[in-house]
Amino acid sequence: MTNYPVSMARWSAGHPWRAIAGWFLFVVLCLGAGIAVGGNAATSADFGVGEAGRGEAIAREGGLAQRPVERVLIESRQAEPLERAAGAAVAGDVSERMRALPEVRSVAEPVWSKDGRAVRVDVTMKGAELDGKKHVDPLRAQTAAAQKAHPELRVEETGGPSISQGVDKLRGSDLSRTEMIALPITLLTLLLVFRSVAMATVPLLLALSAIVASIGLSMLASHVFPDAGVGTNIILLIGLAVGVDYTLFYLKREREERARSGGELSSRALVEIAAATSGRAVVLSGLAVAVSSATLYLADDVIFSSIATAAILVTLVAVVSSLTVLPALLVKIGARAERRAARKPRKARQQKPVRHNALLRLTARRPGAVLIVATLAMVALAAPLLGLKLTDMGRETHSRQTQSMPTFDRLNAAFPEVKASHQVLVRADAERADEVARTLRSLASDVKDDPGLNGTYTLRGSADHRVTSLELPVPHYVSTKPAQESLQRLRSEYLPSAVRELGGGVDAAVTGDVARYADYPAHQKEKLPLIIGALLLVTFAMTVWAFRSVVLGLVGVVLNLLSAAASLGVLTLTFQNRWAEALLDFQSTGTIGSRVPLFLFVILFGLSMDYQVFVISRIKEAVQRGVPTRQAVLDGVGSSAGVVTSAAFVMVTVFASFVSLHFIEMKQIGFSLAVAVLLDAFVIRVLILPALMLLLGERSWWPSRGPLRAGRSTTERPLANVG
Repeated sequence: MTNYPVSMARWSAGHPWRAIAGWFLFVVLCLGAGIAVGGNAATSADFGVGEAGRGEAIAREGGLAQRPVERVLIESRQAEPLERAAGAAVAGDVSERMRALPEVRSVAEPVWSKDGRAVRVDVTMKGAELDGKKHVDPLRAQTAAAQKAHPELRVEETGGPSISQGVDKLRGSDLSRTEMIALPITLLTLLLVFRSVAMATVPLLLALSAIVASIGLSMLASHVFPDAGVGTNIILLIGLAVGVDYTLFYLKREREERARSGGELSSRALVEIAAATSGRAVVLSGLAVAVSSATLYLADDVIFSSIATAAILVTLVAVVSSLTVLPALLVKIGARAERRAARKPRKARQQKPVRHNALLRLTARRPGAVLIVATLAMVALAAPLLGLKLTDMGRETHSRQTQSMPTFDRLNAAFPEVKASHQVLVRADAERADEVARTLRSLASDVKDDPGLNGTYTLRGSADHRVTSLELPVPHYVSTKPAQESLQRLRSEYLPSAVRELGGGVDAAVTGDVARYADYPAHQKEKLPLIIGALLLVTFAMTVWAFRSVVLGLVGVVLNLLSAAASLGVLTLTFQNRWAEALLDFQSTGTIGSRVPLFLFVILFGLSMDYQVFVISRIKEAVQRGVPTRQAVLDGVGSSAGVVTSAAFVMVTVFASFVSLHFIEMKQIGFSLAVAVLLDAFVIRVLILPALMLLLGERSWWPSRGPLRAGRSTTERPLANVG
C-alpha cells in the first residue's frame, strides 16, 4: 500500500509536465467517451419494487402499462361557473390541436368538474411513462397557443411529464446556485489555510476536473447500471467534498514537512514524504468510501445503484488525481517557493512542538469524564430517531416554484379523482378473459362505497386477452391515510376474495400511484438491515486491515454508528416538526424521505473513514517514532486538528448549500450530511476518539503489541532518495 503512492508520486514529481498533460488528457477522454457513447437512462421496468413492481411487469406484458398523460385545465378567470358553451368550444379547440401532434396517442372526451367551474382534456402521449418529459414541449406549445386564442379563459397544462420536466429544470437551476455558494466559500477557506492563491486554487481545480471526468465515466457506467437521474447530483455533492479533502490532506502534509525541514529538502523529497504518509491515508480513505458506497448495490434498487456508481467513480477519480497530477503540481509550485527562499537567509531548522487546543487539553486531563459527557450528548441527539417516519415523497410535495405545480393544485381541487389511482392486474389464460372481466367488475362493485375511492372504474384488456386491468381512481393524495388504507383493503380483502373466486392459474397484483408510494419505503426498510450489516462489516474490516487492530476496528464501527444515529436524530427533530420551516424554507410533511437514512448511513460511514484514517495514521506515525501511545494520541490529534477542521468546513459548506434546494428530499440529504460531518469532525474525532484511545492506551493496538517501533518510520523511508 505504501509503495504504490510513493512510486506514483516519484514518477509524477520527476516528469511534472507529462503528469499534468496526462491528467487533463484523461479528463478530456473520459468526458468525450461519455458524450460519444451517451447515457443510458433507467426505464420504468428498472424502478419497480415489491408488489407494485410485479404488477407493473404484468401490465407491460399485456401492453397496459401506465402511459404519460397531460391534462389541460380550462377555467373561468372569475370565481364563477364556466359557461358551458364557451368551455366546450375551448375544449374542442384544445382537442383538435392535440390530436394533430405526432407525440399524442389519444385525446379523451372533455370532462366537466362536478361544480361546473372547470373542464379538462386528458391527453395520452406515445411512448413509455418516463419518456413523456422528453416530448412534452409540443403539447405545452399548443396549450399556450390555445390560451392566446382564448384570453378570456384560463387554459393551462399539467401532468407527470410537464412536472418532471419542471423538476429537472429547477434542480439544474438549484445546483448552479449551490455551486455559486460552495465554490467561493471553499476557495476562501483554502486561502485562509494556505495563504497562497496557487495552493488554494489547486484543490478546487483538481476537484472540478475529477467531477468532469466522473460525469463522463458515469455515462459509460450507465450501460451497466442504468442512470436513475441522480448520478450527476451525487457526483457534484460528493466530488467537490472528497476532491478538495484528499488534495487538502496531501497539501497540508507537504507544507508541514517543508516547514519542518527548514528548506533542507527538495520539493521532490517533500512530495515523496507526503505520498508515503498522507498519500497512503488518501488511498485508504478513498477505498473506504468506495467500498462503503458499494453496499448500496445490495438495496436492489435502481436509484441506489445510480448513487453507488456515482459515489464510487468520483471518489476513485479524486484519489487518482491526488496521487498522479497533484505531486507534479506541488513540484512546480515548490520550485517557485525554493527560488524565493534561495534569495533569503536560510533559517535554522526548528521542530515546533505540537500545540493542543482547549478541548484536547480537557480530554487529556479528564478522558473518562469527556467520554461519558460527549457520548451522552450524542445519544441525546440520536433520541428523536425513535420517532422516525419514512415515506416516499409524493408529487404533491414538490416546490410550487416547479413548472406546472400551481396548475396541478387547481386541477386536483377541481377534479380530486385524478390525484391518484389503483391498478389491479390479473393474468390468466386467454380463454378465461370473460371470466376475469366479470370478476373484476364484481370487485369494482364491491369497492364502490369504499371511503378511499370515488366509485368509478375503468376496465381494459390486453390484445392477447391474457391480462386484464382494473383502474380505480383515488380522490386523495398518495401520502394520505384514506389512500393508504384503501390500498391495504384492496390487497388484503377485495383482491384475495376475487382471486379465490377465480380459483387457480391466475397471477394478480395491485400497482398504481398509491402502491408505488407504499412499496418503496417498505422495500427500503426490508433492505436496511442487510446494508447496515454489510456496512459495519466493511468498516470493521477496512480499519483492521489498515491498522492491524481489532480494537480500532470495533471503535470505528461504534463511533460511526453513533455519528450516523445522532445526525439522523437531528434530522428527524428538524424535518418531522414545523419549528424550522421558516429557517430552512420548507414545508414539513411530518416524515423523512425513504432514501435519506440509507444514503446517509452509507455515505457518512465512508466519509467518516476519511477523518478516522487520517487521525489514526498520525497517531501511528508518532508511535512508530517511539512516542508512548498516550502522547502519540495527543500529538496525532493535535497535529491533524487543523486540517480536519478545514476539511470538515469545506464538506459542511458543500453539503449545507444543498439545503437551499427546493426539493425536500435533497434538503434533508444536504442538512443531514452537514450535521453528520460537524458532529464527526468536532465531537467524535476531537473528543470521543482521543478519550477512548487515552483510556485504552497500548490496548488500542490489540492483538498486535503496537505499531512497529524499531527501524525507520514510514515518514523517513523516502529520505533515502534525497540527493
